Parts: sequence; structure tokens; C-alpha cells
Amino acid sequence: MAKITETFRNIFKIHELRQRILYTLALLSIVRLGSHLTIPGVDAVLLTQSMQNQTSDNLFGLYDLFVGGAFSNAAIFALGIMPYISASIIIQLMGAVVPYFQKLQQEGEEGRKKITQLTRYGTVLISALQAWGVTVRLLNIQVQGMPIVPVPVQGFTWVFTTILILTAGTVFMMWMGEQITEKGIGNGISLIIFIGIIARFPFAMLDEYRLISAGTRSIVIEIVILAFMTLIIAGVVLVTQGTRRIPVQYAKRVVGRKVYGGVTQYIPLRVNTAGVMPIIFAQSIMFIPNTVLSFFPDNEFLQTISGYFVYTSPVYSVVYALMIVFFTYFYTAIAFNPKDVADNMKKQGGFIPGIRPGKQTSDFIDNILTKITLPGSIFLAIVAILPAFVSAWGVSGQFSQFFGGTSLLIIVGVALDTLQQIESHLLMRHYDGFMKSGKIKGRR
Repeated sequence: MAKITETFRNIFKIHELRQRILYTLALLSIVRLGSHLTIPGVDAVLLTQSMQNQTSDNLFGLYDLFVGGAFSNAAIFALGIMPYISASIIIQLMGAVVPYFQKLQQEGEEGRKKITQLTRYGTVLISALQAWGVTVRLLNIQVQGMPIVPVPVQGFTWVFTTILILTAGTVFMMWMGEQITEKGIGNGISLIIFIGIIARFPFAMLDEYRLISAGTRSIVIEIVILAFMTLIIAGVVLVTQGTRRIPVQYAKRVVGRKVYGGVTQYIPLRVNTAGVMPIIFAQSIMFIPNTVLSFFPDNEFLQTISGYFVYTSPVYSVVYALMIVFFTYFYTAIAFNPKDVADNMKKQGGFIPGIRPGKQTSDFIDNILTKITLPGSIFLAIVAILPAFVSAWGVSGQFSQFFGGTSLLIIVGVALDTLQQIESHLLMRHYDGFMKSGKIKGRR
């Protein structure tokens, strides 16, 4: 305990690190403030009453978890950062199949800037479409026959300004996320999602306390369920942090009187190279069907289709799990390119014993990466759909979503990545980190 206290003191002794942390906290505070500022024209009192009559055991409840309650508050940040993530997914998918985007990815810094610009344009377009769906939904919500958007306010002007406000809110959050990544500490986009999930913790605990106090939930069953979920999450975290090391032999080279090489190094291949990004990517895609359905609230056929995309539906769980497996492989292919690794090894005179340099080395690494990624992706999928099964046992929707695999993996993953950055700042200035070894175990 004394060591941890001393570490926190050291953090604030470093001027740059202190400024980065305070800057990050300031922007995250703005994110939370914007999650409570109701859209102009919406009756906040009636909105609160309408939310009390709705359950969080659906996809909108899960979306509300990711945006920290801003959706249920009809706040200016109601869309959260999810449109930006959706735009990023689309651009990255196009980079795998469209020659123009493949060319941009190979142009270095200039190509990256162009891709970032296109992602921002896509964010604006997706935000505008989702904002339109939000206006349709708000106009159809009534409490005891009274609309939450008063009739005199309804009209083209209110719809247009609401779309403008919600779109601007998402763009502003995107900008803050980029600023946190550049000038703060940690990944800004991930931290915005992280802080939104954390903000729902008190409400999740309060829901469970009310159910236990009312006698509808047994404290013994509650403890058993929590222990079961904790064991599964801990097991998945341990498994997905595992690595497979490939030995690389560097041949001896004599230059003048100096001898280079002749040593064996290792390429660490992680079981889960993609981290929590596949879950975030898949979840943002799963929000799209309900976004489309929000445009046609009275269409019976579309409402029937929406039944298959209910949060607790088996169809939803299967599709969600398959998408997580796909995005795990997809993101791993982006983050780790076997061909580049093989080329660099060949240039430096390195080789894997028994494997010829070049294409055979690339195929060998790709084969191993494919095999170890499969169990990692399956474990991620199991954890992600776990809350749907826990809800079937009687646990409240908000509590199961918060303590479900998706939320916990994001919280743990983002927290460890942020701590790793803080650790790096401490070690560069010769301070002890959070671990005796100076490294956060399992993350390096």
C-alpha cells in the first residue's frame, strides 16, 4: 500500500505527466457534463417519467451504457462516440477491398491524414442519420398521452436543429478523443467509452439493492452469480493475455574486427492481439439495425424483424459472437502483418530455424497466428454474450450489462493500457512504477 501511495506521489512530481492527466480529466469531465444537458425542446420531467417505465434489458439500454446514460437523458451527447467507431470500421473494411484505400494505407503519413479526414466525413454522415432516428423516436414517446416534445415545438425547425446539435455533439466528442490521445494520457476514444460505462456503476448497484430490499432477489443467488461471472472473466483475461513465442536466429556477420548477430530472439504472438477492439467494433455494428428501425416505428414487418435483434435474443447472441470472431481476425491482420515481419527479419539476417526466409517465414507466422487467434476470439465472444444469459437468470438488465463481459473487458483493457502509458512516463524519469519489476505484467 505504501508503494502504491508513493507511486501516485511520483506521478504528480512529473510536470508533463501531471499536465497530461489533468488535461485528460478536464476533457472527460466535459463529456460527463454533456451527457446531462437535455436537448432543447424536450420536456425533461416527462422524459424522466418515460424512462422509469422502460427497462434497460434491451439494445437501447446497452447503447445507453456505452454513452454513459446520455441516450436516456436525451442529452446533446446522446449519440456518444459510436458513430466515429462505425465510420472507422467502414473505412478499415474498405481498406481491405478497395484499391484506392489500399493505396492510401501505403502512402505513410500523408495517406494516414487522408484516411483520418475521410473517417471524420463518415462520422458526420452517420451521426446525422442516427440523429434523425433519435428525433423520430423522441417525437413518438408519450407519457399519459402527453408527448415529451410539446406539440408547439414539433416541426421541421426542431428536427433540423436537433440533428445539428446531436451531430455537433458527436464531432466535438471525436475531437476531444483525439486531443486526449495526443495531449493527454491513454487512448481518448477508449477512455470516453470507459468513463461512460463507469458512470453507470452506481445506478446498476442501486437497481440490485432495490430488488434485494424488495425481496425479489436472494442475496445468496446474487453472490453466486457474481462469483460465477468473475471466474469466467478472470479466466478469459488470463487466456487472452497468453503468448506464443517464435524463436528467431540471427546469423553471425563479421565486419572488420566486429562480430554481429549470432543470437536468438523471440517474436511474441499474443492470443488476443486485438484487445477489446473487436467487441467495440461488433457492438457498434449491432446498433445499426435498431437505428434503421427507429425511422419506421409503425412498420409491423420491421418491428417483427427487430424482435430477432432484441438484446436477449438467441439470434442476436449468435450474430454478435460471429462478428466478434470476424473482427478479432480483421483487427489482428491490421495490427500485425506477418509479411512485414518476415521482410524485416530477412533484411536483418534473421531466420526461424527450419523455415526458409521470405514467403515461407511469412506463411509460417501467419499459420501460427491464425491458430492461436481462434481460441482468443471464441473466448471474447463467450464473454461478450454472457450478460444475455445472466439476464435470463433474473438479474436486472443494467446490472448484467455492467458486470457482463463486454463492459468488464473494456474497463480492464482500457485501465491497463492507460496504466502502461503512465508506467512508461515514470520509468523514463527513473521512478518506480506500479510493479516491482517496473512493468505491468501481462501487457508487455
